[in-house]
Amino acid sequence: MVSEIATIVAPVLLVALVGFIWARSGAKFDTGMITSLVMLLGTPCLVVDTFVRVQPSPAAFAEMLAAGVSLFVGYAVVALVVLKLAGLPIRDYQGALMFPNMGNMGLPLSLFAFGDQGLALAIVLFALSAIGNFTIGTSIAAGTMDPRALARMPIIYAVALSLVIIVTGFHLPEWFENALHLVAGIPVPLMLVALGVSLSRLKARSLPKALFLSLVRLIGGFGIGLLVCWIFDLQDPARGVVMLQSCMPTAVFNYLFAERYGRDAPGVAGVVLISTLLSFVTLPLLLWFIL
Repeated sequence: MVSEIATIVAPVLLVALVGFIWARSGAKFDTGMITSLVMLLGTPCLVVDTFVRVQPSPAAFAEMLAAGVSLFVGYAVVALVVLKLAGLPIRDYQGALMFPNMGNMGLPLSLFAFGDQGLALAIVLFALSAIGNFTIGTSIAAGTMDPRALARMPIIYAVALSLVIIVTGFHLPEWFENALHLVAGIPVPLMLVALGVSLSRLKARSLPKALFLSLVRLIGGFGIGLLVCWIFDLQDPARGVVMLQSCMPTAVFNYLFAERYGRDAPGVAGVVLISTLLSFVTLPLLLWFIL
């Protein structure tokens, strides 16, 4: 079991460490360009490529979609209650508790733990997280909603194309599938390197508050994940993917939104940093629980 867990966790830590060392060495890293490359090109290709190869059943897709929506509803409720009781500003910290890092960390961990089947299911949750983060997350931080943001997200069109392929059994030309597969190799390693770079640039402020909110994110995610698995009676690999993705630390995008819209960016940065560092400790325990 120890060897199996190390096989899953070690590659993620090592590639993220590469990004951390890269940034600390002073080498250039264009975060904006890398993020655009991953979100606009690599991730949509990864979505279609994975579903083309795995071909999950429409029922499995729908089940994961319903479970994912339930997860985020649970996150939102817990975040509102905790922030109200703690007297913390909702617009500053709601996103940090609602939207975990299902991309940079969740996708590679799901791939290593559950193979291509797990990756396909994890992508459903990641797509929900990305869509929610760039719509609900930004609206919470900004105080306004921009419906046009949905139309600018290629991952939506990638998921829609994947659904058509799953339902109709349509086969893409082999040359196109090969091209997709090549580009699909871009996002996972780049997301991990970008995570390491981002962590190297973040600084924790107000450690007790950051630690408290980080524990809410990780422990709350675990509890909500268990509840959703019980409600939907999920079986592996769906159960394992839901638990793994639900217990991810706070996504870096929450810090970027806080900074852009004048929220408590240093405070959110602390939650991102502390929750990620804590997750490196909790991940082996989590994998021991779900494997």
